[in-house]
Amino acid sequence: MKQEQRINVDLEEIITKYRPVITFKVIKAIGSHTPEWEDIVNEILANVIEKIRQKKFRGESTIGTFIYTITQRRIIDYIRAKSKSLTQVPEPKPYPSPLETLEKKELSHQIFQAIKKLKPKYREILYLYYYQGLSREEVAAKLGISSKKVSERVHYSLKLVKKELKTKK
Repeated sequence: MKQEQRINVDLEEIITKYRPVITFKVIKAIGSHTPEWEDIVNEILANVIEKIRQKKFRGESTIGTFIYTITQRRIIDYIRAKSKSLTQVPEPKPYPSPLETLEKKELSHQIFQAIKKLKPKYREILYLYYYQGLSREEVAAKLGISSKKVSERVHYSLKLVKKELKTKK
């Protein structure tokens, strides 16, 4: 029982003395802007306590050196994990060129003009389905028709728009 109390007192002293040192090293290595730095410090302290309780600290070096080694290894592990996750992120798509932007605007304008030429029942179905994002069932309920009829009208409306776009080219 006396030995267990001594270990607890020593552990408390170690935490009190080395937490600021560990915190400084972690923040210096990964930055204070990284939200995980506090978790890393706590993991390091938990690891130190666990290794001391498992008698892995044999006293061949100072306790400071022992803690420094654990800290450095945890920081390296964190940086490796972050660099792996960064390399797995896909490259962002490049910004469209001015020509691509212009072509897209022109196509949008042509589609808008083609839709304007449709009969109102076909225009309305496209508006509800694509622009308001309603499901086929919701469009059917709103217009008082079957969802099969909605599907048919959407398909036919798109066919008419495509036909109009082909005649423009």
